[in-house]
Amino acid sequence: MSTLDGLKLSTAKKPTHIPQIVFRRNKLSNKLWEQIQLAKSHIDGTSFTVKKFRTVKDAETGLRKSVEVNKRLREWWFKNEAGKVCVSVKYGTKVIELAKGKHSVEVSSADELVKALSAIKQAVEAGELDSQIELASGALKAGFRK
Repeated sequence: MSTLDGLKLSTAKKPTHIPQIVFRRNKLSNKLWEQIQLAKSHIDGTSFTVKKFRTVKDAETGLRKSVEVNKRLREWWFKNEAGKVCVSVKYGTKVIELAKGKHSVEVSSADELVKALSAIKQAVEAGELDSQIELASGALKAGFRK
């Protein structure tokens, strides 16, 4: 008896190319995860940092090396004139329109902020904001053209 007999074998292959919309959806989902963790750390009174690698050139030797640095995270939420907390979803520097003419979600507490960010993350992963992501991505790309 073979060891592989107990496994369910299939002919599936890993895709070599991921569609652009899936790539953008994953990118926004990762940024939303960072915002959720940032909001949770504000509730707990702790600090939340994400590490990234930056390549720097050594002044003495002239060699390049990778250095781990803290990524700068900015909060996507703010207080409106009524004192409520509002959160806007950003793709790059562009604010995504969640519904026709609505760019932010209003919540009354920090716990609701985490729930709202989690709900938006689920909507992004389900593909509900794909058209808005496409518009924001197109506007972002247009800024790089000359």
